[in-house]
Amino acid sequence: MWHQTEIRLAARSRGFHLITDEVVAGVAALGECEIGLLHLQLLHTSASLTLNENADPDVRHDMDAFIRRLVPGDLPYFRHTLEGPDDMPAHVAASLFGTQLTLAVRGGRLATGTWQGIWLGEHRDHGGPRRLIATLNGA
Repeated sequence: MWHQTEIRLAARSRGFHLITDEVVAGVAALGECEIGLLHLQLLHTSASLTLNENADPDVRHDMDAFIRRLVPGDLPYFRHTLEGPDDMPAHVAASLFGTQLTLAVRGGRLATGTWQGIWLGEHRDHGGPRRLIATLNGA
């Protein structure tokens, strides 16, 4: 089986957001797949995808605090500033975290660990809606 769909995510504030339920709801064929892989590709360069803690929102807060300190928006050597002071730091953060995930599928469900969830990292102050391409392959 091959199935591909686009998932549209509403605009979110800067930070990390748990989007697992939106991804699962957006891939209707997931329940038909006994064994396979779900590949997610974010179609943006100033946001990211990662797999991490799904229970305690403090983890998302702390990750955002860490990345803001690691890549502050006021670095004087950034030249790409036409889209605002948050744009180049957002590109750096997206490259550090990545824009793709591949997850195992087992028994019609994502085969994630008990405390794992899919995060969208929004690295812009006003990033706008985001789009994912979800490609499911399996049997």
